[in-house]
Amino acid sequence: MAVGWARDGAVQEQIDAGIDDAVKLARSRLPEGESLTHCDICEEEIPEKRRKAVPGVRLCIQCQSELEAQQHGSSGINRRGSKDSQLK
Repeated sequence: MAVGWARDGAVQEQIDAGIDDAVKLARSRLPEGESLTHCDICEEEIPEKRRKAVPGVRLCIQCQSELEAQQHGSSGINRRGSKDSQLK
């Protein structure tokens, strides 16, 4: 249920937009091309099963896990539009 001056369905549109952004971000992070045999960072061999499962893989599991831990999941866009968030 939308509140204030928002029209009907506005909340669902915000949810859908957030999901669309998350899907686009996830797709942009997918590797492309031919898989490497050795990790770009630590130069350890990437197992053949991983290379077949993830086309275009460039990192071993350990380095990929560390990279993902460093990345932030938030897009930084406030779609709620509350008065408080607009004043900051």
